[in-house]
Amino acid sequence: QVQLVESGGGLVQAGGSLRLACADSGRTFHSYAMGWFRQAPGEEREFVAAIRWSGDVTVYADSVKGRFTISRDNAKNTLYLQMNSLKPVDTAVYYCARSRSLFSRSPNVQGRAASYDLWGQGTQVTVSS
Repeated sequence: QVQLVESGGGLVQAGGSLRLACADSGRTFHSYAMGWFRQAPGEEREFVAAIRWSGDVTVYADSVKGRFTISRDNAKNTLYLQMNSLKPVDTAVYYCARSRSLFSRSPNVQGRAASYDLWGQGTQVTVSS
């Protein structure tokens, strides 16, 4: 059974950095687009970033553009999210997910949670002020 397992969350001060990782236990990681979402308490799940299967095309939510970087290492079956200049509003549980849909450069399209069919369990990121 294919699983996605996130790691790297934690507590950081505002302005700090964290790097999240998402390990895919399957053999087809390199075939699919991948994304990061987040969910704060009492809020809906929010799109953060996505990356094409090849790693050469990325798309970001406006709220993280210029601060977060999504990347992948297909040889290691691992997805990453480098988060810099963190703010208290970035506090949330972060989830990685796999998309079987055709990759779109539009965050409104690529950010639809319904396009993702496999999700990790999440990792908590807390940014203190």
